[in-house]
Amino acid sequence: MPSRAMATLRSVFLALSLIGAGPALFAQTAGAPLTIQSPILTIDSDRLYLESAFGRRTAREIEAQGAELAAENRRIEAALTAEEKDLTERRPTMEPTAFRALADAFDEKVQTTRREQDAKTRALNQQLEERRSVFLTAAAPVLETLMREAGAAVILEKRSVFLSANAIDITSDALARIDAVLGDDGKRPAPQD
Repeated sequence: MPSRAMATLRSVFLALSLIGAGPALFAQTAGAPLTIQSPILTIDSDRLYLESAFGRRTAREIEAQGAELAAENRRIEAALTAEEKDLTERRPTMEPTAFRALADAFDEKVQTTRREQDAKTRALNQQLEERRSVFLTAAAPVLETLMREAGAAVILEKRSVFLSANAIDITSDALARIDAVLGDDGKRPAPQD
């Protein structure tokens, strides 16, 4: 191992020791159910969302709606192509002003259709963003509980951390608890008697 990398690892280990994590942190297994005691935790928020029951359900729903929209776009494109072909074939038999009026009306129809379909695509993307926001809002209490149990002061996004021990990544623990609490619809289940 190059001396620079070794120095970096020693610095990280020293920093963890100074904040109270020390060697015990490295002894933890990544799958241990919250035996982690660390003031700093990490989480992969993309994985948390995408692998959760809620995230998987959302992906299926958005994918299905996207497929419907794509099929609708293909049908519209075929109809407009046929209409354009018909208009082009009729052109030689029409007065120029009459043809120009039909061509302008067709162009307006194409532009209107494009705006409508673009709006549907934007709405689908907005729905995806809203669902992720709902998930993160509903997941916050679970993450706060995990943070308290670990004695942590902060949960950092794993992608923004240069180097960390896998033992402080709570993504798997969070996934299990969030799925148990939220299920696939983002609503808390009714209490069982």
